[in-house]
Amino acid sequence: MSDTEKNIREFTTHTFGTWNRQKAWATPLLVKDAEGVFMYDEKGKGYIDFSSQLMCSNLGHKNRAIIEAIINQAEKLPYIAPGFANEASMQAVEALRSIMPKGLDKFFFSTSGTEANEAALKMVRQSKFPAYKVISRYHSYHGATVASAAFTGDPRRWFAEQARCTVQGVRFAPDCYCYRCPFGMEYPACNVQCARYLDYMIKEEGNVAAIIIEPVVGTNGRLVPPPEYFPLVRKICDENGVLLVADEVMTGWFRTGKAFAMENWQVTPDILTTAKGATGAYTPAGITAATDKVANFFDQEVFCHGHTYAFHPMALCAIPAAVSEYKKLMASGLPQKTAAYLKEKLYALADRHECIGDVRGIGHFWALEIVKNRKTKEPFNVKAEKFAGGPLMTGQIAANAMQNGLYMAAWYDTLVIAPPLIITEEEIDQAVEILDTSLKIGDKEAVSTGIPASRSSEFSQTTG
Repeated sequence: MSDTEKNIREFTTHTFGTWNRQKAWATPLLVKDAEGVFMYDEKGKGYIDFSSQLMCSNLGHKNRAIIEAIINQAEKLPYIAPGFANEASMQAVEALRSIMPKGLDKFFFSTSGTEANEAALKMVRQSKFPAYKVISRYHSYHGATVASAAFTGDPRRWFAEQARCTVQGVRFAPDCYCYRCPFGMEYPACNVQCARYLDYMIKEEGNVAAIIIEPVVGTNGRLVPPPEYFPLVRKICDENGVLLVADEVMTGWFRTGKAFAMENWQVTPDILTTAKGATGAYTPAGITAATDKVANFFDQEVFCHGHTYAFHPMALCAIPAAVSEYKKLMASGLPQKTAAYLKEKLYALADRHECIGDVRGIGHFWALEIVKNRKTKEPFNVKAEKFAGGPLMTGQIAANAMQNGLYMAAWYDTLVIAPPLIITEEEIDQAVEILDTSLKIGDKEAVSTGIPASRSSEFSQTTG
């Protein structure tokens, strides 16, 4: 065993690895450097970052403008309590006001998307009292704390409930999952039942304060809604006096082509939460943005929330620099060009690989759903197997790709294709070439049907 291996083993022995059995935390890859869309191990081997780490490194690695902003702030004022104003916070507010959807212009700053959603819950339940119920969806992830885990539909909620670490009053709605419609219908004949059912839930439940939705579902599938979905949801919320909370932790910061994904449907939520790409992931910052509809309640009422690192200048100093870099990057036209190129490359992969059941996404945010049988849509693995300890087909494909120089996050049923916005066509070609080889692992166990892969999000976005 080398000295490096010994040091890693010592490290993992004394730390808790996230979201896994600890026996699986024995030998993580040691990353020594990262630049652009590549990260490098201790031997200098490069890996294309095809998922922007955890869908957060939107501007790639070693952006000089953001690094310099952090250095300058560290030299000037690394910390001050949130009860004081500071220049980093004020500049972050002005930068956000230049890019946020109109009307979302009052902010609470924390240090993660989880915390941003926690703050949103307090805003919702205090301002809507005595209404307290929150409707989420089964294919969702909203964070790791007690409240945000309670909103979460994916398997991580099960463990929170097992540990009695959850809050009451959360209800789960069917998803806008066109590839596997929970109502057994097809768009557009379905009349967007997944949205209309929310009205039924609100009226039957009573005491509903808010609906929380990822505009494009993140970890749990990159589910892109039909064009009518969010206008309908907004109408239903307004008619029932329910707040609409958009969790844009993953979908924000031009991940879907717009600054924030809700802009694709020209719908403004009452509360928008975001984090990750807000700083390009160079510092940990969470943002809870509210409209006057919510904010005005607290003019005469106590906003009873906060913590030591709220409004932390080292976290917020990266926001103005990141906003500036996003504006320059989008003005260059590169992300628009590579988004279209990535889309066609993924469709071409689906034409070659029987194990790809559905290709869906928008911008730089895509899913390849891996199935055993395209005709029946039989999956290789189901939700309950995610934390069961056995091998997942998506995990096998991603592991093989990693061995060949391509990092890609994987869930139990999908591969996460979400590269940094700075990626070039040549780098996409490199990544797709590796993925093309790794997908053969799934093909070997897939049933040959002769049926083409679905492109469900393209259908829902262009029909009707």
